[in-house]
Amino acid sequence: MQRGLFITFEGIEGVGKSTNIDYLAGLIEAHGHPVLRTREPGGTPIAEDIRRILKEHGDEPLPDVAELLLLFAARSINVNNAIRPALTSGTWVISDRFTDSTRAYQGGGRGFPVESIEWLAELAHGDLQPDLTILLDAPVDVAMQRADRRGEPDRFEVERAEFFDRVRQAYLQLAEREPDRFAIVDCSRDLDAVRAAISEIAEALLLNN
Repeated sequence: MQRGLFITFEGIEGVGKSTNIDYLAGLIEAHGHPVLRTREPGGTPIAEDIRRILKEHGDEPLPDVAELLLLFAARSINVNNAIRPALTSGTWVISDRFTDSTRAYQGGGRGFPVESIEWLAELAHGDLQPDLTILLDAPVDVAMQRADRRGEPDRFEVERAEFFDRVRQAYLQLAEREPDRFAIVDCSRDLDAVRAAISEIAEALLLNN
């Protein structure tokens, strides 16, 4: 059985990952491929419990290093219990975030050393890497305005604009280093233009698979 493809969506808050994941999944399913939608942190019952800890405004402070370790704990659970089995069965997997988020948020945003993040990545998911990463990009002020409309912000969304500037730049640097894996979509445009770009990406992907 042919292995499924692993596709990830990345970007700062407010760029529209959920909407565009559903759109791409529909295109792939219409082509006859089964699709598993997942998210990080989360994706399985235990990993979703960790997500709640990471997202909520608790009374007890969550140290940055604990945040990093919890993210990789949730990722390890999701990879082993959901993502790898799906890919092995021939199902395509689309994930809302993966390790590039950690590289951008905890590396670029929080300042954790690249070496620490890569060591944990190797430990948590080994040689599993996305076949394609779609980076939804928009200026921070545009993305934050959209995120504000979603309701009460979580623990990440309350960060200052300077934090998200660092995260965005880290994402763009990752994409520059791996142009064969990343596809950048300008999400400052309207939804029709974004969907047209994603349709082009899907057409090229499905043509070869």
